[in-house]
Amino acid sequence: MITSYGVRVPALGFGTFSLEGEACRDMVKAALSIGYRHVDTAKMYGNEEAVGAGIRESEVPRDQVFLTSKVWMDQLHYDDLTAATNDSLAKLDTDVLDLLLIHWPNDRVPLSESLRALEDLQRAGKVRYVGVSNFTVALMQDAVEKNGADIVCNQVEYHPFLNQQPVLREARRLGLFLTAYCPLAKGRAPADPVLQAIGEKHGKTAAQVALRWLIQHGDVAAIPKASSLAHAEANFDVFDFELDRGDLAQIAELPGGTRIIDPSWAPHWDAA
Repeated sequence: MITSYGVRVPALGFGTFSLEGEACRDMVKAALSIGYRHVDTAKMYGNEEAVGAGIRESEVPRDQVFLTSKVWMDQLHYDDLTAATNDSLAKLDTDVLDLLLIHWPNDRVPLSESLRALEDLQRAGKVRYVGVSNFTVALMQDAVEKNGADIVCNQVEYHPFLNQQPVLREARRLGLFLTAYCPLAKGRAPADPVLQAIGEKHGKTAAQVALRWLIQHGDVAAIPKASSLAHAEANFDVFDFELDRGDLAQIAELPGGTRIIDPSWAPHWDAA
């Protein structure tokens, strides 16, 4: 559980990117039965109705689930962002989102306008917390220091093969936590021999080592996606061991320049 900065967020969440329809609904329901209490979706995923159904049909009360959604980059003008959020609330069948994020920065829309919409949605009680995703150090500074935004999170690609130390350091300075998407590096983590060797020492898999490495930071949450019950269970089984200094040193020596998500509209990423 991340308890820094006045926010309580389960450190391990269930990601739903690419899950759709009944499969998405069933996996969200299964994840909650396993013990997940943090679910991540987005307008762009096209699965908010299924995510909402999975939460509704589970035995876990809605107020025990930390639910995050994100607004896509073409809906960041004030009225568009407001309408998109209202639509997400309806599809998710909830009165309030625990966290609402700007999915990607868009330099064609003034950041101040988007942040004002988030602030007003928060003031109206439709979202508990607001944040951003795929923001660089400069963009975080723009949001917090130039615009005075009360954001709590920056969701970014983060795994043992991508050095995000500049972003993490600045997030800590500004009072934000990070949420790591693609925490298993699209299958690279489970196949990495260094992570496998560390896992063997602890009786864990390489994937579990990668997830443990992220949440052991203390102010980083991870949201691995799983399309099977077995993988969802394995991903959640990371709270009964701790990486030692030697393990951390080995992971720190892994090549840190592998970025998997880098679309044409991405900002100019921070150098490690």
